Amino acid sequence: MSEDEKVIGELSEQELRELIPQLQLLTEKYKRAEQVQKALFEISELASSVSNLDRLYKAVHDIVSEFMSADNFYVAFYDPSDKHVDFAYFVDEVDEEELSRVPYERIMDGVTGYILKSGTSLVLTKENLESVVEETGIRILGTPPVDLVGVPLKRSTEVIGAMVVQSYNDDVRYDQDDFEVLSFISQHIVTTVDRVKSREVTERTIRERTKQLRTINDDLQEEILERQKIESLQTALFEISELSVALDDDMPRFYSKLHAILARLISAPNCFVAVLTENKDSLNFPYFSDELHESAEERPLGLGLTEYIIRRGEASLIDNSRILALVEEGEVDVTIAQNMMEHNNSWLGSPLVIDGEVHGVIAVQTYGKLEDYTQKDLEILRFVSHHIAVAMERRRSSESLKEYNLQLTEKVQERTEELNKTNEYLKKQIEQRKEIELKLIHDAHHDALTDLPNRVMFNSRLELAIANKKRHPENQFAVLFIDLDRFKIINDTLGHHAGDEFLVEVAQRIALCKRGHDLLARLGGDEFVILLDNFETVSAVEEVATRVINSVSVPFVLDGKEMFSGASIGIAHLNSTYMSADEVLRDADAAMYQAKSLGRGRYITFDKSMREKLLEDIQLEAEFRKALKAKSFDCVLQPVMSLTDETLLYYECTLQWHNETFGQINREQFWQIAEQCGLTLDLNQFLLDGAIGLLAQWKHDPQYANQRIGVSLSVEHLMQKDLVNELIEQVKEADFEPDMLLLEFSESALTNRSQFILPAIKKIKRNGFGLILDNFGSGSASLNYLFSYPFKFLKIDERFVQSFTRSEKNLRFIESVILVAEKVGLTVIAEGISSKAKLDGLIGLGCEFGQGDMLGQTILLDFVDDTDDAATEE
Repeated sequence: MSEDEKVIGELSEQELRELIPQLQLLTEKYKRAEQVQKALFEISELASSVSNLDRLYKAVHDIVSEFMSADNFYVAFYDPSDKHVDFAYFVDEVDEEELSRVPYERIMDGVTGYILKSGTSLVLTKENLESVVEETGIRILGTPPVDLVGVPLKRSTEVIGAMVVQSYNDDVRYDQDDFEVLSFISQHIVTTVDRVKSREVTERTIRERTKQLRTINDDLQEEILERQKIESLQTALFEISELSVALDDDMPRFYSKLHAILARLISAPNCFVAVLTENKDSLNFPYFSDELHESAEERPLGLGLTEYIIRRGEASLIDNSRILALVEEGEVDVTIAQNMMEHNNSWLGSPLVIDGEVHGVIAVQTYGKLEDYTQKDLEILRFVSHHIAVAMERRRSSESLKEYNLQLTEKVQERTEELNKTNEYLKKQIEQRKEIELKLIHDAHHDALTDLPNRVMFNSRLELAIANKKRHPENQFAVLFIDLDRFKIINDTLGHHAGDEFLVEVAQRIALCKRGHDLLARLGGDEFVILLDNFETVSAVEEVATRVINSVSVPFVLDGKEMFSGASIGIAHLNSTYMSADEVLRDADAAMYQAKSLGRGRYITFDKSMREKLLEDIQLEAEFRKALKAKSFDCVLQPVMSLTDETLLYYECTLQWHNETFGQINREQFWQIAEQCGLTLDLNQFLLDGAIGLLAQWKHDPQYANQRIGVSLSVEHLMQKDLVNELIEQVKEADFEPDMLLLEFSESALTNRSQFILPAIKKIKRNGFGLILDNFGSGSASLNYLFSYPFKFLKIDERFVQSFTRSEKNLRFIESVILVAEKVGLTVIAEGISSKAKLDGLIGLGCEFGQGDMLGQTILLDFVDDTDDAATEE
């Protein structure tokens, strides 16, 4: 039986009863803490769920009411631009005046004005009212409350508003808990208000932009209609040209088709073609279609409209307003004018010109007042008449060609056999060309390695899916963006040939995971995508993603070696807001990166917060590049000391970064950003330059003359042969002993590239540098590093140090490392010693040196300034 069980067993019933009120009080405290946590979560949710501020303040009022009686509640914001106070939300059961926007001078002496001026909270009760008024000088502008609690709303350190709850009822009183809850909630409301305001501005901008785009779209529609008319004309002219080429003896059929084409361009219910006879004294009508007259007989030339066009040689529009003038000029017979006036004719005629001479006329006409021809119709007929004339000329030429063709018949027969042979050869060539063309089309839309559809084909299908989704919102589509793990390691380790085999097998495995009608494509590298459609529920998409992850996780056998990989998948469901394939792939890619960041080997479905996170990461990377260029990082020297006599072993030189927008960036995220930006080597060099410069100064300073500095480097530095040589030369030029500079390398980084960096590590050791194996235990914790590498110091990973006092397994691990290190002559250093218990425990295990908050003071440096002036102890 444990000691605690003995004590409980010895408690009397009376003593247990006395503990009940304390337990009840503790229970109430936990319940209230849980309510506060829930309120903060609800406020955070409001930022993404509420679309306008009016609903936001009402929701905040409801949340506050869950903790305290808040029948009288208001929120006010100060606008320094015009010195007014906006009462964004105001509910009061006594003072019925609705406050909205009030000059600051009017309320500066009141409760709200006091909170805005002082930036401090205010608690009024009917008991302390007089003393508070006398002390602060405030005036009660409305009905005096029984109790009042007011807290400032701050953005950073700036006071931007106030939130007040008050009671006019003696039965409703506020206590310290109510004040603390209201103060705590106020710290989170400003952020939520700013986010909702930002969303309102964004939505207003979108509406304005949509209006502009609608105007542009209307202009484009007009231009499209105009272009369509032009295209229709071009199509008609092309069809007329085709008709003339295919001309045969059936001329009435030709004219009928011509009439149909012309009727698509202009109103042509009535149309005829008139042709001069061979002696040019009469008119013949090879085509005549009219709703009032069945046919037109050949007639001598007279004063008709057709003759008028032939005499002028130009196309003309003749209607009731024009016909009388032509009669007066003697160009047209008066009976023609009478007929036109009677039937209210509108008539268009255009000459048929061949080799510069007028050979006939094509004309169209309407009866009645419903349709009148315009100048545009006249221009169209003028264009058409030119092509008709060409067709007629070809018809005439065809007669002369017949005789010539008869003469050619014998020659054609003689060459028929030869041409047949040539034709057979050409057929074979055509077949070959078709095969080549089909292969080119296939290659243009498929990946050369896996024979899967490529990005071009996938984007085309995805665009069709987006269009389908807009027409039929009920149809379901989703995109799975698949990225493979460890592909670069496979390529670097086994070579590109094995990498290609790996990609081919991955493509085959994924193909077995998708459904029959889904589209699988390779975008490039180790990125694959699947377009899913015709599914009922989201679970169908997740099932495909799970199958892909499980399939890719099965080991691969490449070049006789067993290799492991995995897949991270981002899922984007199509909705009506998507406008292009690139947008869908962008969001699926964002979800995939989120899956990678959460530990790989999983799928994540996209939501808008991921895009915001990506934008934030991009901004953070930009800030990082600026900081590196400006060298605005803080340098910290943390001592590594003896655990027994507190003598200094060396200083570890690390970098810290505080950004005005994102705050303090932790060390892990700091180096992760550098890796994403491809600036790891630049950051390494910046740290080395600072440490070497500091050691060069210290050799002249008696206080630091014999102190060593340790610098943590990424293994990429060792992969660059030139950088290793530059480091050696740089230390020689600084003129201090190389063993004053200790280089730390993380065990987890050595795991996959040990065979490539061992020569560089040995070279550094030969040139006198001290070497430290950092974070031992974070990777495979292989003893090979202790025996094969020339490390002088070994640092046990902080996770083991933090937990060994409560974990027997971790304690035995530390104990074993110390024993092995002692055998091979390594000095062991424990990282992260944060308490006296851990310090004593490590001393008991025989650990000599350590690093952490319990040991010594850190030194903050600025590499840019003079070290003596910039060094400060923390």
